[in-house]
This record gives sequence, C-alpha cells and structure tokens, in this order.
Amino acid sequence: MVVKKALKVGIGLALAAVVALAGAVMFAGPKVSADPTDAAQVARGKMVYAEQCASCHGTRLEGQTNWQSRKADGRLPAPPHDATGHTWHHPDEDLFRITKQGIAAFAPPGYSSDMPAFGGKLSDADIWAVLAFIKSSWPEDIRRRHAAMSEQSKK
Repeated sequence: MVVKKALKVGIGLALAAVVALAGAVMFAGPKVSADPTDAAQVARGKMVYAEQCASCHGTRLEGQTNWQSRKADGRLPAPPHDATGHTWHHPDEDLFRITKQGIAAFAPPGYSSDMPAFGGKLSDADIWAVLAFIKSSWPEDIRRRHAAMSEQSKK
C-alpha cells in the first residue's frame, strides 16, 4: 500500500515537472539574440532581409556602390553587410538598436541618413533573425571576433 502511494506521488511529481517544462518552453518568448548557426532563425532572417533590406543593402549583402563616399545630398549610401563592410565592427545590441530605432537615434546631432527605424514595422524576433542571416554570411574568424566583441560590450 505504501509502495503504491509512493509510486503515485512520484508519477504525479514527474507529470507536474513535464507540464512545467512544457509551459516554460511555450511561454519563453522569441529569441533575443542573433544565432548564425540556427538554421530556422537564419531562414526567417533571409526572408525578412529580402523583403525589407535588400533594396538598399543589396540582395547579396553587398551594399550600394561607393558606400564610403557621400552622395550629392550629403548622406552615405547603404553599406554592405557582408565581410567587406563595417557591420561586424558593431556589437549585436548596437546593431539591433540601430535597426529598431534608426541610425538617427545614435548619430551626432544634424546627421541625416536614409536608414529608417524598423521598430514599427518588424518584430524584435524578425530583427534578430535578419542579424542572424547577416552574420551567417561572415567567415568564421569574423564571427568569432564579432561574438567576442559583443560579449565584451555587455560587461
């Protein structure tokens, strides 16, 4: 009788643990990082990038021609996001905030840019996915350097 009761309690506790774990997974919310090794996140990012970013930054992340020279209106062309650009010189959190809030939120007064804020258009998960897609195109040595810099910026 005591063994049966203990077995029932044990089974009940195990079921409660499974339910709690399932609830935690279901309500954990969207990923809050850009993981270039997460195939699902990268695929989502590739799709969002094609829809929202490629028209300025290029279908192959190549940026606009002469991206380091100001145009006639004084603004800089869209930079590349591949390894030839400077995107990887900025920590993940900065890249996320620039994408969400626009470059104007971080630039010196009077700086103007064609880069819009995407916070009203893209979810946080979509922004992280785009960053994962961009990072997935970088060579491994640049990914390592970028990851170290992003970690250092959190301290």
